Amino acid sequence: MTAIRKIKSFACLASFSLLLTSGASFAKTGESNDHQLTHEQVRSAIQVNLEQNMYSLPPRIQGHYGLRMYRMTGDEKYSNAALIDLITITERQNFFACNVDKPNFINEQSQQAISVLGKGPRAKARKKALTPFPEFIFYSDILLRYASRTDELGFMGPCHQQMVKSVKSYDLAPALTDPAMIKAWAAQLVNYVYWAKQLNVGDYVAEYKKAFIETYPNEQDSELDKRQFRNKLYGMTHFIFAASGYYQQEVSQKEFQWILDYFDSNIERILTDATDDIIAEVGISFLLTGQRDHPVVKKTQDHITSSFNPEYQLIPSPRGNPDMVMGEHRNVLAMMLLDWPKTLHKGPYLANIKATQKYLPVQVTSKEKIKPNK
Repeated sequence: MTAIRKIKSFACLASFSLLLTSGASFAKTGESNDHQLTHEQVRSAIQVNLEQNMYSLPPRIQGHYGLRMYRMTGDEKYSNAALIDLITITERQNFFACNVDKPNFINEQSQQAISVLGKGPRAKARKKALTPFPEFIFYSDILLRYASRTDELGFMGPCHQQMVKSVKSYDLAPALTDPAMIKAWAAQLVNYVYWAKQLNVGDYVAEYKKAFIETYPNEQDSELDKRQFRNKLYGMTHFIFAASGYYQQEVSQKEFQWILDYFDSNIERILTDATDDIIAEVGISFLLTGQRDHPVVKKTQDHITSSFNPEYQLIPSPRGNPDMVMGEHRNVLAMMLLDWPKTLHKGPYLANIKATQKYLPVQVTSKEKIKPNK
């Protein structure tokens, strides 16, 4: 970026900050503010806020943001956030994957993972659903999670083959296709399904799709309360997201027409009953299938823009909580929805980027035949 472009960029961001400060003063004084922020103004304001506070966020949140911004922009300045995440998950994979053969290790770690799920209604439902498959959480939410993230960045982590052998020895299908499991965490199960395929440890896509549709038949939508309706939507968006490698490439509209048609037919209920996270994901689902001009996209964009709070300079939780750690997911999705790029970018493949290649964790191995960054 040239000096002139940098100056223009900073000037632009400063003007948005000034605008938001003005908006915040209206909110605080109770005066009315008739100025409707544009999609671009909201996206830019969220970006300024998040990036000014990025170093105060946990490594995983920094990595989550950096990966998505890299895939949206291809800007290598976001690669260091991905590096922070890689360093963190390498340490995790070293512990979990390298100890799978240790007596009682998997059982102990499974129980530990279940114990920290939480105490709310959703956590209780997940704990109950896991009762017949207690070790599933270790293979899916631990081994597959860390190995898939390492793989996305162009590496194999420590004890990779040991991890592969361990996951292949465990049949994920019973838990993945169990209705109680699907009702407890539909989207997470989609992630596990596609991570297993990504790592060549099992192909459960068709089985899971069949079980998902049987668990949530469209003709029974009227029986779904708000929580289950949201879970169904969240699962549907993640079919598309996971197939795209999480925003690395567009996917087939035809393959996911059953999901897109559902969103189109139910958009009014979605805008009423879904959270802002899910509403943004619904809009992004159309963008990932190349449908920029679909009416659902604009409806979701308008809704997300109206959810922006100028006082906090971000989109707060449904209860109005502006916590940035809890809200980064929601707000980076909003940024993506409001400013979708013409081209998505794979990676970042950190071994091919000058800013990161000298600082890679020593316990990862670069994968062969990785395409260099453009």
